[in-house]
Amino acid sequence: MDLKEIQNLIKFVANSGVAEVKLEMDDVKITIRTTLEGNVTETTYVQQMPAQAAPQQVAAAPQMAPVAAVPEAPVVENSHYITIKSPIIGTFYRKPSPDKPMFVEVGKTISKGDVLCVIEAMKLFNEIESEISGKIVKILVDDMSPVEFDQPLFLVDPS
Repeated sequence: MDLKEIQNLIKFVANSGVAEVKLEMDDVKITIRTTLEGNVTETTYVQQMPAQAAPQQVAAAPQMAPVAAVPEAPVVENSHYITIKSPIIGTFYRKPSPDKPMFVEVGKTISKGDVLCVIEAMKLFNEIESEISGKIVKILVDDMSPVEFDQPLFLVDPS
């Protein structure tokens, strides 16, 4: 099992709502745990098994808490706005750290390459940069909220 397959498995488990998944294959044992209370944290353990490993088996623990539905973004009357979407699953942060100012505010003019936010995924903080220039019209996600892949984050007026 390569790294890409493990990452896809982590994404699948995070989206499925199960609390824990254990996977044992020939020489690899993987345990993925998620806690669904507020912030999503993922713990992945990968262990090499001895040559006489157990056959492949998968066990899923019951869901710990219900997952709140992500509200749909409101319909915007001006269709010329560009939506900036999340490139990854993780936790959305509007500031680089608690004692620093917000990256962007509504009404701020941004340029291509400006950092708009940070998304934490598996304890890695990924800076999300603007691919367009324009003016921030609306911020669609609350600070410290979980976000999904391709979820709208910002509305930008490119004019």
